[in-house]
Amino acid sequence: MSNLRRDVGTILMIGYEGPEQPVLDALADGRAGGVILFSRNVESARQVRALTRRLRAAAGRAIPIGIDQEGGRVARLDRAGLPAGPTARAIAAGGDPDAAYRWGLATGRFLKDLGIDLNFAPVLDVDTNPANPIIGDRAYGRTPDVVTAFAAQAIRGLHAAGVTACGKHFPGHGDTELDSHLALPTVRHPADRLERVELAPYAALMPILKTIMTAHVVYPAWDPHQPATFSHEILTGLLKHKMGFEGVVISDDLEMAAVAQNHTPPERAVKAILAGADMLLICRQRPVWENAFEGILAAAKNDGILARRVADAANRVRRVFGTPLNPI
Repeated sequence: MSNLRRDVGTILMIGYEGPEQPVLDALADGRAGGVILFSRNVESARQVRALTRRLRAAAGRAIPIGIDQEGGRVARLDRAGLPAGPTARAIAAGGDPDAAYRWGLATGRFLKDLGIDLNFAPVLDVDTNPANPIIGDRAYGRTPDVVTAFAAQAIRGLHAAGVTACGKHFPGHGDTELDSHLALPTVRHPADRLERVELAPYAALMPILKTIMTAHVVYPAWDPHQPATFSHEILTGLLKHKMGFEGVVISDDLEMAAVAQNHTPPERAVKAILAGADMLLICRQRPVWENAFEGILAAAKNDGILARRVADAANRVRRVFGTPLNPI
């Protein structure tokens, strides 16, 4: 297997519905480097443990297996015995950030026992817009200070359990009025307001964040033409260079309508990689992740800049997910 082919596979995290064999095959021949699980993949705790063992055995190497287990309305493991539990807003309502640590530790231990080592939580969005249809009670609060205080403890709890936390949705999805699963939102605040509110939790938590998920949202103050997931100015210029993030930048699902409507799977994938994404989430359809893999590989063979970006992304993925967590 060529280094380029190996690296392209390393940066794809895939989800599935239906039979798992195509996923096992993709892991075995290096066309995927991680798996995200959903409620549709969960039947019981015993079944999930067996599934994660099969996935890692097929890969023959360390791979991240992730899930969205935020609590509240974003929870996937009720059939495995983990109730949804409180929302982030409800945890923060008690005023004790240690409650977020206890949530992170308990959730992380449950995930780790199932063989899941990446949780796409906590939400770092600041809940500043009551009309927001997608964030709301998924956020810890309406101010950056509250979000930072509680998210910090949630991250520490997850990490103490050996599960990598993922802060989302960079640079901030809290003040949108559209759901990016369905359409492309825009946040029109000036840069100074974005830095003071939306970016503040990320800036404060940068020393402990290992992974960050992008937002499929346009921020004209930084880039009037592309959503953050496709924006070099935001993912590379702002997050990696200005803010100094050295971990793994993970795209939100590239099948979501906000980014899928006007681009083929290979186009979405290449745009996200060149923007600065290090791992690409493609959460459901086998043809989409297969086309993305082949499209990235073909494009990178003829584009040295893309090939180097793929190699850098793969190195970041291997560094973060191949190194045991030290509790912080």
